[in-house]
Order: sequence, then structure tokens, then C-alpha cells
Amino acid sequence: SIYVKKAQYQAQYTLADSTTKDSLIKSARAYLLKTVSEEVFPKWYGTPWDFNGTTRNPRQGKIACGYFVNNVITDLGFKIPRVKWSQSASEVFIKKLAPNDIKRFSNRPIEEVKRYLLKSGDGLYVVGLDIHVGFILVEAGKAKFIHSSYYQPDIGVMEEDLVAGNPLGDSDYRVIGKLFTDEMMVKWINGIAY
Repeated sequence: SIYVKKAQYQAQYTLADSTTKDSLIKSARAYLLKTVSEEVFPKWYGTPWDFNGTTRNPRQGKIACGYFVNNVITDLGFKIPRVKWSQSASEVFIKKLAPNDIKRFSNRPIEEVKRYLLKSGDGLYVVGLDIHVGFILVEAGKAKFIHSSYYQPDIGVMEEDLVAGNPLGDSDYRVIGKLFTDEMMVKWINGIAY
């Protein structure tokens, strides 16, 4: 259904004037945020974590953190080098996805990170940590950390509060990129590869 919707946006975008294109970008962004939050993430919840996990099917097999993040981005219809990025340091692909919207925190309390995210507004963020990667979803003034957890490998993919005892709170380094920028949405609508 995501690919059908993407094709509809692409057909409209091709014929649109600049004002209508801006409106389509905003609409597509809202669609992807709702889809990832209500459909894609819930399907992955409960998929066990494994350092070597590469499953493409939620709740079948095991999934490492980088593969989870890049599977979700691929499942949303973005054309990325999924395997290559899943095996690289998270900052490498965060820079490619959000080149102009990155924030780094080194040895800062998680409460400071949370304040930054809430101030930055609703949206989907990818966060790279010392040895981990995941998503932060900010909706209606609440932030959730969604990741394939090596702290609880049997549960694996889960949603947690930012300040819970988890890799996000325990990491010394955090690099955060906001996804679904206008540039990213234009690439999604037009099927442009990274």
C-alpha cells in the first residue's frame, strides 16, 4: 500500500506547480509519519535482537539494530543501500539521510537530548549511539525510543521512554538526524536513490 500511495504522489507531483508541490510534500510527510507510527513499527515489535540478525520479515528470525533501522527506511519506500548502510557506522547513513539537520551530543545528560527533541517538534529522527542505532518518534509532545534492543534481546524491537535504562540513556555519544525533510520527501516521491 505504501508503494501505491507513493505512485499517486509521484503522478500528482509531476504535474504540480510549486505551491501544489509544497502541499504534496507536507501531505506525503504526514502520511509517512502516520504509516511508520501506526503500521510499520507495530509489525516489527517483538522481533528478537541478534548481533548478526538480518531478517526482512517482522517477527520471523532475528534483527540487529542497523538492519532494523534500514529495513524500516526501505519498507517506507526509500531507495537506499540497505545492507551496506546496515553494516556501517550509523553516523555514515545519518549524514546521507539528514545532511542539513544533524545534532550531536557528547557526554550530555539524556534530559538535555529530550528537551532538544521536543523543541525540534513532531517527526521521526534516527539516532546513532556509541554502539547502537534506533529511531526517536516525537508526537504530540511525547518522545519514544524505538529500536532493536540488545539489552532485552528476546523482546528485541521495542518502544521505550527516552530516559529509561536503555542504550539511548546510557550512551556517551548521540548523533541525531531528523528524517522526512523536504529534500528527503522529494527523493521519496520521485524514487531517487541515495
